[in-house]
Amino acid sequence: MQKLSNRLDYFTESVIREMTRVANKYGAVNLSQGFPDFDPPRELIDSLKEAAEKGPHQYEVTWGSKEFREKLAKKQEKFMGISINPDENIVVTCGSTEAMMVAMMSACNPGDKVIVFSPFYENYTADTILAGAEPIYVPLVPPEFNFDREELRRAFEKKPKALVLCNPSNPVGKVFTREELLYISELAKEYDTFVITDEVYEHIVFKPNKHTYLSSLPGMFERTVSCSSLSKTYSITGWRLGYIIASKDVINNCKKVHDFLTVGAAAPLQKAACAGLSLEESYYDELNNIYEKKKKLFLNGLDEIGLKYFEPQGAYYVLVDISEFGWKDDYEFCKWMAKEIGVAAVPGSSFFKENVNNYIRFHFAKKDETLIEAIERLKKLKK
Repeated sequence: MQKLSNRLDYFTESVIREMTRVANKYGAVNLSQGFPDFDPPRELIDSLKEAAEKGPHQYEVTWGSKEFREKLAKKQEKFMGISINPDENIVVTCGSTEAMMVAMMSACNPGDKVIVFSPFYENYTADTILAGAEPIYVPLVPPEFNFDREELRRAFEKKPKALVLCNPSNPVGKVFTREELLYISELAKEYDTFVITDEVYEHIVFKPNKHTYLSSLPGMFERTVSCSSLSKTYSITGWRLGYIIASKDVINNCKKVHDFLTVGAAAPLQKAACAGLSLEESYYDELNNIYEKKKKLFLNGLDEIGLKYFEPQGAYYVLVDISEFGWKDDYEFCKWMAKEIGVAAVPGSSFFKENVNNYIRFHFAKKDETLIEAIERLKKLKK
């Protein structure tokens, strides 16, 4: 038999999704894979019922239904502060996962280099390698998870084709400051580099931090490929509705890649999701307030137990230090914890290029009672 593609030798299946299977096996509270256990807004559920009855049930326009793109453009113009043409600046994708892959394949040729901040969401390395490119890692240094400006410049001096920026970041919840983003944008312009942004947590930012869209900075719209989704904002991770916003030239190429990857996102779900895109601005304020409360509830629980962690500035994850327990393998610790303690987390090593194995990642996108139950179970760690 011929050997399969050697690209697959450089990464594994998702550790995050694996930990959900481990959680299910042992009946653990699943604080690993980041999806809520509560319903989306009633408006979306009612709209989904109507779409199930009335359709559409066949293919929509490959790059997204006209209504969806128009409502998305109107909503994002308000938050991003830029002009967005629904016909020229948007591609609707099957989740932000596809959006990131489309962006990577549209921007990069085989042999190109791509800057990835470490720690990183595990898909970024896989996306880079599947596109035939080579990742260059730049560390985000705890406890603030800032980057060293000179080290980032040295990475740019290697002439990368693109940089991947997750903001707010997964797994540490860092919100990049406007000053940091301006520095990144100046390097991107100096070295003629694309920036592929993952902004799925754009509406989950904790005070006093503020989210800045890189594409809104001077001279950056033409070289930024902005990826996001409806999954986290409307608690519909299973609907798999994502999108890319970029300049006309970039989008024309993204349309080609998207067309031959998935053809198009689900037509009835696009129709139903328009109800979410039409919600008043107060919805996003309330969403942020809900997650502020969940963060406080969960972190207070960690404080009560005496676990050390890095407080997130955005998104809904928290990185916890497990050094005190003496395990040398965070992967084995997470499997043990799911079985013996009854709470599932993600081993931090799956996010770091560096040899780091003393962190685990929890998420707090759960009902209050679920978080309280998780905290009660985690108390057994100290026993």
